[in-house]
Amino acid sequence: MGFFSKSFDPITDLPDLSGKVILITGGNAGIGYSTVKHLARRGAKVYMAARNQSKAEEAIAQLKAEGLGPGNGDVIWLELDLKDPRNAKKAGERFMKQEKRLDVLIHNAAVFVENYTMTPDGVQEIVMVNVISHIVLTRTLQPLLDQTAAEPNSDVRIVVVASDGHRAVSGKPRFRNLDDLNNELKSSLHPGFARYCMTKLMNILYTFELQRHLTAVGSPITVIAVHPGAVDTWSDRPSLSNFKFIIKPIVSLFLLKPDQGAYTSAFAAASEEVAKQREKYKGTYLTPVGKLTEPTKVAKDEGLAKELLNTVDKFLEEKGI
Repeated sequence: MGFFSKSFDPITDLPDLSGKVILITGGNAGIGYSTVKHLARRGAKVYMAARNQSKAEEAIAQLKAEGLGPGNGDVIWLELDLKDPRNAKKAGERFMKQEKRLDVLIHNAAVFVENYTMTPDGVQEIVMVNVISHIVLTRTLQPLLDQTAAEPNSDVRIVVVASDGHRAVSGKPRFRNLDDLNNELKSSLHPGFARYCMTKLMNILYTFELQRHLTAVGSPITVIAVHPGAVDTWSDRPSLSNFKFIIKPIVSLFLLKPDQGAYTSAFAAASEEVAKQREKYKGTYLTPVGKLTEPTKVAKDEGLAKELLNTVDKFLEEKGI
């Protein structure tokens, strides 16, 4: 397995997921697509929450072409535009009208290195997509997660795809207000990448704070943050087609394929190991594959997590969301 810390294969190591309902954001490409495949092949009904219907339907057709057929689970598109938190709330409400349970929620969708762009709500787009709208979606779905968790022998999980990129955040950031959330990080060597890493730090802070809250109210739900590993999601781009014969062999030496990059997400979402040792995995950070790993000291800062959530709460309250 090369870079992997333990042997894990979702085809042989995941249990039968028949009857389970899973929702994953951004499941139409890359790591998300492979996560959908791993879970649906074990019998789960997987909702692929994505903005673009045609791309989602193409992805579902591709999944079927790759062997997702009778006896496997089902994959259903759910419209979700994370650039607008109102849409995230509506998507959650639509889902709850369609389903009576939700066993696993996976925060997978993310904007990577983008130009600095503001949403109409006055929050930079990468923070809205990677962090705030996912928080809104989770809160909207919380009653259904709680209802499912109350059933006998339930195993409800929330998985947040973060990144070891959070280790690139220097010093201790602050999240006191929207100005802090909208920091362009201009002094960074690569501001776009620095902003992405900052959102991944926010993801981990949120994971741990959500687990603390759920545990405090007596909920059995398990919340886990994962780092998928260094994954090749770019060498197949059309712009590189003339150089693919050179790039692919080199990239394969250092980066995981998306199918492998989804292993830790699949492990966190459905492995029996997590079910058997639930307390061990609650509020943890996993690296490939399923390895319990310490994030940075800043990522575990409870005061900073509360500061982030307080600012998000205030923003959502002001917007009536």
